[in-house]
Amino acid sequence: MLVRDPETMKRAYFDAPAATLANAHPEAILGALTQRLPFALEPTQRQAWLFEIQHLQELARDLGEAHFFLEFLIPRMGRRADAIILYKGTIYVIEYKVGEQTFSRSALDQTLGYALDLKNFHETSHHLPIVPVLVATNSVETEQGDGWSEDRVRAPTCTNAAGLTAVICAIAEEVTGADLDPRVWAAGRYKPTPTIVEAAQALYRGHDVEEISRSEAGAENLTTTSAYVEQVIENSKQQGRKTICFITGVPGSGKTLAGLSIANDRMRSHYDEHAVFLSGNGPLVTVLREALTLDAVAQKKAIPGAPRPSKAAEYQKACAFIQNIHHFRDDNLVTDQPPIEKVVVFDEAQRAWNVDKASQFMRERGHTGFSMSEPQFLLSVMDRHEDWCTVVALIGGGQEINTGEAGLVEWLEAIAANYPEWEVHLPEQILGLEYLGDGAGEHAILSIEPIKTGALHLTTSIRSFRAEKLSEFVGAIIDGDAPRARELIDAIPNYPIVLTRDLTTAREWLRQSRRGPERAGLLASSNAMRLKPDGIYVKAKIDPAKWFLSPPEDVRSSDALEDVATEFDVQGLELDWACVCWDANLRRSVDAWETLSFSGSAWQRVSDERRRAYLVNSYRVLLTRARQGMVIFVPQGSDDDATRPKASYNGVSAFLERCGIPAL
Repeated sequence: MLVRDPETMKRAYFDAPAATLANAHPEAILGALTQRLPFALEPTQRQAWLFEIQHLQELARDLGEAHFFLEFLIPRMGRRADAIILYKGTIYVIEYKVGEQTFSRSALDQTLGYALDLKNFHETSHHLPIVPVLVATNSVETEQGDGWSEDRVRAPTCTNAAGLTAVICAIAEEVTGADLDPRVWAAGRYKPTPTIVEAAQALYRGHDVEEISRSEAGAENLTTTSAYVEQVIENSKQQGRKTICFITGVPGSGKTLAGLSIANDRMRSHYDEHAVFLSGNGPLVTVLREALTLDAVAQKKAIPGAPRPSKAAEYQKACAFIQNIHHFRDDNLVTDQPPIEKVVVFDEAQRAWNVDKASQFMRERGHTGFSMSEPQFLLSVMDRHEDWCTVVALIGGGQEINTGEAGLVEWLEAIAANYPEWEVHLPEQILGLEYLGDGAGEHAILSIEPIKTGALHLTTSIRSFRAEKLSEFVGAIIDGDAPRARELIDAIPNYPIVLTRDLTTAREWLRQSRRGPERAGLLASSNAMRLKPDGIYVKAKIDPAKWFLSPPEDVRSSDALEDVATEFDVQGLELDWACVCWDANLRRSVDAWETLSFSGSAWQRVSDERRRAYLVNSYRVLLTRARQGMVIFVPQGSDDDATRPKASYNGVSAFLERCGIPAL
């Protein structure tokens, strides 16, 4: 009889020491796997599992000290590794491709991705050697991985079924550690940090926010905020009241994740509310829609015997869940009827347009009488409901990068002047300069008499699992505080930041740093016009979905390191590794940053404070996009070209070195 540990069952469909596995009846193991399967067992899956079971049983007879886990959950990737083997202090991640004769790039990335996921996010795997092994059962060749990385993850080894025992035994002779307690190892806390794309996919599949938040503090913070908003929605529904909640947070704290979680939960449990996630960030909408579509299609394809999924149908579902805020606005311009949506989440609400920008845009579209800011119009649309509705506005501070962005104040003033009957929920932390400016909006707040709570402010950064202090470090650079930056860079030793004056060197550093499914890319300010001689042309627009989602062999992919993305392409999205290409539009004088804009054939100084802030914020956005590390490329310039003076680039490079960034 097979005895199961309920704690381990949460992670693996089946696990056992080598002796138990070797002596168990294959059908008993198959039954344990089938019992956990969320859909009916199809013949193809049955045959694959039987092959794996019998093969692992043979392996278990040769590895008497090993412990085996079958179908082990890798939460951040939303998949299960075929097998995890603990043997002589080393973790072996085994991925089978039954019947395959070759080792595809995608299968290699998948296998290495599992290993990296354990290394980075599974607490009891952090300090252990991990060996990813891809088994193409019918291959005639084997390929040894090319050595170990600094974090003790071996390059993937490729083998056929017959060669797996020899592979494990050879590596066991090379590196042997203390025996692992499988119960202690499997019970280790799993603290993933998904990208916003991975998080959206996981939530869309039905995972809880606690499963995809890196730290207990981050999970608790997000859960508290989501629970508060959920209660506000329920109260609004029961009492026939219109409400708005503002959510703020430190950089990287998961405001977008909170909004996606709220919208997804309401969509799943209260379909009649037609909850929707709205964003004016076009690239974010494009990337998330495509990512959700591709993932949904892949999930359905993985179900044996299921009907062939329709990408068009899945895309339509994704579009209903994630909408461009401007399309939502345009749809409601042509009618005075209330929208079907009762719950709407506005991402980056501080970027909604002010009266001048909105009116100008409407005049260009033929709406000559339009005289409302975007916040006022969007509130007026939701106010058409006769009974109740709830608006959730996600507010970021210090990230305005475009003209005409209204900020939080416009929302508050629109409510105070036009919708005094709405119930307003504000975070207690909102009265700072970061959100309201110098006293702006305080009169509106007094008029509104909002309900204030700490539950609507996210205090824990969950963006980078390697650099809690990254945003502070970048802030010190932007503030021109080199001593402070030097102190902070010492606090992020596991997050490499390097400087180079050669773009080829930067590209090579990215290629060497990136592993498996990780993504790398080139970034530059939208007005970095004089990077063009170095091959960086910011006016060549990227396809965001291709850039963020396509594999490295696609030249449109970020990983190809050919096309550059600007702050408008990447705000709200992330890479694992980035090269930030620094132009002379932000250059260093003796004790301050100088801001310039390239117009025609020359640089012109930017004196308008708002435009200066946009330019500086563009670099703040670019410098905080990488989750695992970045290289900063500062060109050499040329004294034969007045638009690329060497002194300007040398000044930037020298300042960054004073901030503690080492040169490659």
